[in-house]
Amino acid sequence: MKYENEEEIRELMCEIGRRVYQNGFVAANDGNFSVKLNDDQFICTPTGVSKGFMTPNMLCKIDKNGKIIQCEDEFRPSSEIKMHLRIYKDREDVRSVVHAHPPYATAFATVGTPLTEPILPEAIISLGTVPIAKYGTPSTEEIPDSIAKYLNECDAILLENHGALTYSVDLLQAYYKMESLEYYAKLLFLTKQLGGPKILSKERVEALYEIRRQMNLPGKHPANL
Repeated sequence: MKYENEEEIRELMCEIGRRVYQNGFVAANDGNFSVKLNDDQFICTPTGVSKGFMTPNMLCKIDKNGKIIQCEDEFRPSSEIKMHLRIYKDREDVRSVVHAHPPYATAFATVGTPLTEPILPEAIISLGTVPIAKYGTPSTEEIPDSIAKYLNECDAILLENHGALTYSVDLLQAYYKMESLEYYAKLLFLTKQLGGPKILSKERVEALYEIRRQMNLPGKHPANL
C-alpha cells in the first residue's frame, strides 16, 4: 500500500485501531502500532488511549531514537515503542508494526507454546511458524532484546505472558498478519478440543513453501531460510 500523505496514514491508523478494538484483539487501552514515514520519522499510537477511540490528532510523531517530534496536548508515545524501533532498525523492509493481545494467540503465549503445527495451508503460506520470545518487562529493553533473534526468520512473534507482534511492508499487511495469527491460534485451540489436529506432512508443507516462493511475497518466512 502506498500512502499519499501523512494525513492518510493517520486516518488509516485510527481505522485499524477500531478494527483491533472491535475484534477483541485488545481490551481498554492495550496494544500499540506504528508506521515508518522515513528513516528518521515514525507515527505511533499514544499511551493510555483506547485503540478503538483514537482520532488522528492523538497520534504521535517520533524519531528513530524515540524522541518526540510532535505530540499534541497531553498525548505521549506508546510506552512500548522501543520494541517497534528495534524491528525497524533490524528489518529495513518493515514499514509498520502491530502489537495486540488477541485472546487465542495470547493464550498460547501465556502457556509458553509457540505456533508451529502445520494444519492450515493459508497459515503456512502467510506465517509459516510463529516462535515465542521470552518474557520481558513492558516498556524496557527486555522485549526488544528477546525478539531480536527472531526478526530475520519471521513476520509474527508471540510474546511470552504478554501478547502478539506482527510487522510488514505497510500497516494493512501488518494488521492482516495479526488477523491470520489469531485465526490460526483459534483453529489450533479448537482442534485440540476435538482430539488433536491432523498435521500436514513435511512434503506437503514444502509444497506450500514453494507456492509462497513462486508468489514472491514480501517479508521473512521459513520458506526463504
